[in-house]
Amino acid sequence: MSQTYIVAGIGTEIGKTVISAILTKALKADYWKPIQSGDLDQGDAYWIQQWVKHPELTIWPSTFRLTQPLSPHTAAEIDGVSISLHQFQKPASSKNLVIELAGGLMVPINDHETNLDLIKQLDAPVILVSKNYLGSINHTLLSFEILQKRGIPVLGIIFNGPENPSGEKFILNYTQLPLLLRVHEEQKIDENVINHYAEQIQL
Repeated sequence: MSQTYIVAGIGTEIGKTVISAILTKALKADYWKPIQSGDLDQGDAYWIQQWVKHPELTIWPSTFRLTQPLSPHTAAEIDGVSISLHQFQKPASSKNLVIELAGGLMVPINDHETNLDLIKQLDAPVILVSKNYLGSINHTLLSFEILQKRGIPVLGIIFNGPENPSGEKFILNYTQLPLLLRVHEEQKIDENVINHYAEQIQL
């Protein structure tokens, strides 16, 4: 039976696209980014196509392709576009589906709704991606708490980038989430790197 997974980060520039590529490869899944803000020629879907090589891969088109690399509600306003939840229809994929959000959980998609509301609308569990930086423990725990408060299931956590063993240990102890994968800081991301981590993920 096919499953849907939402890749959510504790903030922006966390590495969600790399993690989405690893999941897409490991699960032989399709990929969908509901909102792409900016970089329309070489956006996240472009990199999924470069990094993930399996013959049945389908990259579903974004519902909104916004020209500016800003939060969706601001980018949509600049483009003269209105975003509402009812416009998002989960692709009718017969395979597993990996959905990558634009930005963190509380990033606004319009004047009164955020990515959290989009997650509820799509009705799928979350894989939370964390990256070590000053304040990231706080951001990770806040992200976990708000997902719990909204009744959104979290399948586990993936740490990406520089290691912080004591911080990661605390996060796992506090949240009681399973560690699905640790992705180290890589000099270059390519198909081989994606394949390497796809073989390790525990999902």
